[in-house]
Amino acid sequence: MLDPNKVKLGIAPIGWTNDDMPELGSENTFQQTISEMALAGFTGCEIGSKYPQDKEELKWHLDLRGMTICNAWFSSMLTAPNVPYEETIAAFRAHAEKLYFLGARVIGVSEQGNSIQGRLDLPILKNKPVYSSGQWATVIKGFNEMGQIAKDMGMAFTCHHHMGTGVQTVEEIDYLMDNTDPNLVFLLFDTGHLTFAGIDYVPVLQKHIGRIRHVHLKDMRLSVHAEVKAKDMCFLDAVRAGVFTVPGDGDVDFRPLVKVLEDSGYEGWVVVEAEQDPAKANPFEYAKKARKYIAEVTGL
Repeated sequence: MLDPNKVKLGIAPIGWTNDDMPELGSENTFQQTISEMALAGFTGCEIGSKYPQDKEELKWHLDLRGMTICNAWFSSMLTAPNVPYEETIAAFRAHAEKLYFLGARVIGVSEQGNSIQGRLDLPILKNKPVYSSGQWATVIKGFNEMGQIAKDMGMAFTCHHHMGTGVQTVEEIDYLMDNTDPNLVFLLFDTGHLTFAGIDYVPVLQKHIGRIRHVHLKDMRLSVHAEVKAKDMCFLDAVRAGVFTVPGDGDVDFRPLVKVLEDSGYEGWVVVEAEQDPAKANPFEYAKKARKYIAEVTGL
């Protein structure tokens, strides 16, 4: 079981509104979203596109409900051919300053410069980008620099390994961890993305547990995944089909994860992040379902 004095439980707003497909959950408001998060028993959340841009206004709404921001996605564009390196660094600094004000001490970053996760014309299980040696050098340099910015602010930079990016496979995760500064670059561990990639998440978790600073709890339906593979679906179509769900509703076994986190003395957030079509999976219902399951398997 996890120590509630060390581990906090959050949830991502993507179950209410999908920022990559805004039509999914367009009817769900910001206030409904965070109110239902709090009612379901979560004390932290990540940031979605419907959240107020003004940080003080956002903090007021969160404080009112006893909520805090634990992290927010940042799209790094280091491998994008038309985005200057310095532009990504400056955007990251501004993002980090806002997150710090809102209470977050972790920043989840995904390199999106040549990602295919939003490409409707490319099967997600094929055609993923593979970094050249030059691209790897740029990513490593940029991640170390952003990691230093985060550290100087009292925060942790975490790389979100993600389907459709150059940090997806075991080998790519290992290479990133082996070639970045262990004091500056950490890992955002996501059970769903490893399972989707056909990877047993447990050895990856065990190997890198010392550098994991944030955890996404994402379940997956194996039957839908088989359909995704058979039909060569893109990532967004896979989401629409219901490949992901909340912990306790799919086929991922979370008990080994809990054991590794417990044995390692992990401190930080574990966050439910399960993008689904809200018209098919009522967000409040599924948030409560996840909360009940997590209480059973983690003690939180």
